[in-house]
Amino acid sequence: MLSARSLFQEIVDHDASFQLFCSIAASGESQGGWENARIAALVPDGMRDLAPKITRHGADEDKHGRIFNALLRKRGLPPVPVPPETDYTMLLERRGIGLAHEKLRREQALTEEDIVVYLAHSRVTEQRAADQMVMLVKYFGDHPEVGRAVRMISNDEDNHLAYCHEELLRLAREGHGPAIQRVLRESALVEISVYRDVSLAVMGHMGRLLRWPAPKAAALAAGIRGMYAYERFSGWHRMIGLRTPERRNALGGAAATAPEFA
Repeated sequence: MLSARSLFQEIVDHDASFQLFCSIAASGESQGGWENARIAALVPDGMRDLAPKITRHGADEDKHGRIFNALLRKRGLPPVPVPPETDYTMLLERRGIGLAHEKLRREQALTEEDIVVYLAHSRVTEQRAADQMVMLVKYFGDHPEVGRAVRMISNDEDNHLAYCHEELLRLAREGHGPAIQRVLRESALVEISVYRDVSLAVMGHMGRLLRWPAPKAAALAAGIRGMYAYERFSGWHRMIGLRTPERRNALGGAAATAPEFA
């Protein structure tokens, strides 16, 4: 029987699939770390109070990249190139979601509207990340090799999502509500499409590495497309709602270190 637990167990138990999984994850987290560092450096003067939290967001994502690379090192595996069709972050950018890297490379301050875009985009992608990590903690939180890593990353992702909710609600009270809702909706609808495409690409690569039989690969692809159909019909709404988080000022302190994954 196919299940998230059995699929991830297969991936973890096989060196080549584990190598690709960690390489994809490390690359995405490292990109996120760079993006947040640049956004923090370019925050407009009227929003400088956000800069430490954006910096913390980026530091956490850099840490996650180091964690995935450390998992590879512990198994004696080097990172492998990330297939472009599995690069979630860059595919979102190419679809016009978030702040373009070209803009972030300039030494020109961002606008308040840019920060709204950043936070709304992050609220959508952090929802995906938090949900995925909750699933991994449920099934692998006690795993001797990856359990510590998934618990740490899951806690960080919950903090990131809480931060996005709190800051977007604050900005909505300051008059940015219509722009926030527009960007959230646009981001969510593109994100579910990109996530479907990336999931199909990743499972295609995993299937070849793990030599999945055609019926199994077809069933997984059908499941991915079925999830997209559900999200496109109504599930995307969960990615755009805003609520006061239980964790307040979640990124108000220093980033937690992970010396065991250095």
